[in-house]
Amino acid sequence: MQNSFKDRFLTSIQYIIPQHLLSKLVLKLTRLQWGRFTHWLIKRFIKYYNVDMSIANLPEISNYASFNQFFTRALNPIARPLATGIVSPVDAEISQIGKIEVDNLLQAKGHSFKLTDLLGGNKEVSSLFEQGLFCTLYLSPKDYHRIHTPVTSKLTDMIYVPGRLFSVNQRTTRVIPNLFARNERLICIFETEFGPMALILVGAIFVGSIETKWTGEINHLSQIKHWHYKEAPHLQLGAELGRFNMGSTVIMLLNSKRIAWLPEQCKSKKVLMGQQLACLL
Repeated sequence: MQNSFKDRFLTSIQYIIPQHLLSKLVLKLTRLQWGRFTHWLIKRFIKYYNVDMSIANLPEISNYASFNQFFTRALNPIARPLATGIVSPVDAEISQIGKIEVDNLLQAKGHSFKLTDLLGGNKEVSSLFEQGLFCTLYLSPKDYHRIHTPVTSKLTDMIYVPGRLFSVNQRTTRVIPNLFARNERLICIFETEFGPMALILVGAIFVGSIETKWTGEINHLSQIKHWHYKEAPHLQLGAELGRFNMGSTVIMLLNSKRIAWLPEQCKSKKVLMGQQLACLL
């Protein structure tokens, strides 16, 4: 089915708006502490998106001095029990899940993109995941926006790739080709007991910054930057590794030799951080 005129029109606007300027503005606005107005805004957001605050570590709106504090809120530690195997790193909807076929990942019906392009042209890293597995996880505005470790692992490399800031909602993924290989992204490479794993944190419009526990905030750099960690600490299953300051998408890459996605984890399925996504063979 062809994309509707409405989809194409609404998406075309994103090509001409100042994406980075607007995102920097949102970064500042969401950190302002406006007292009662901030609390009113949070309350309206909760109502509109039906956000479940009962599982938040701080459920009272008065605990949040800024909108960003609320948006990146922590959960009650018992709210997300951890399964065995490889778990979801986030609360999200599965946009796509499957195998990487001849360097291609499925974006949406009729659209795919290159693994090498997603990884910023780094062929050495791409070779780790050829014929591997991928899962694209979309975080909606109502979701919990911290990112956790899917399996006990060791961080070895991190690569920042500058790019556009198109929205990553369903409409945009249907219309804009190579979306995830065009947007700004942060690629985190890990060693695990079953082989290499990558988590790609994809930026989007109004995402003021991407933040990790080891580097802090990373705000729209102008060129590719590569960090290599010789003595990076091991991250236990479920450990917090970063967050989106406003929402976006995480793409997980795995080596497929010893791993399989669970059959019930499929496109459009809602998953919670800590739920099992894959098992070891």
